[in-house]
Formats: sequence, C-alpha cells, structure tokens
Amino acid sequence: MRVLLVEAGTSSDVFDVVELTDTTLLARSPFLFEIGEELKLRIDRDGSIRDATARIKSHRADGVSELELLEQSEPRRVVSG
Repeated sequence: MRVLLVEAGTSSDVFDVVELTDTTLLARSPFLFEIGEELKLRIDRDGSIRDATARIKSHRADGVSELELLEQSEPRRVVSG
C-alpha cells in the first residue's frame, strides 16, 4: 500500500503508512504539515487507486500524524503490462 502526496500535477512518496481505514490515515512523514492543512492524496492499495482529500487532524508524540479523509474518488484498477 502506498499513499502519495499530489501537488502541481506530480505525486511524491512522502508517507510511511502506519494504518489506513475508510476515514483515517495514520502516517509518518519527513514533512511537518500544519494542523488543519488539506492535502490531495493518491491511495494505491493492491492495484486499486483512489484520489482523496485529507485534513491533518493531529501529530502524536511518536511522530505519527493523523489525517482525516474528507473525500475519496471511486477506486479504479491499474493494469500493467
């Protein structure tokens, strides 16, 4: 599973995913995003891709940030080869 930050038409792998549910993403990142900041994400789970908008809810003492998933697109399959 990968979660990418989408910005200005490019995507960057800046998250180490700890846990992902339908409404929450727990992840570590070398970047410290502001509480309340909204981010555009691309979630790739087993070849199923979703675009999402998330808001930074909190930063924990263990370095994990909690992001609330606000909107998600319908999943689409990516076929390689």
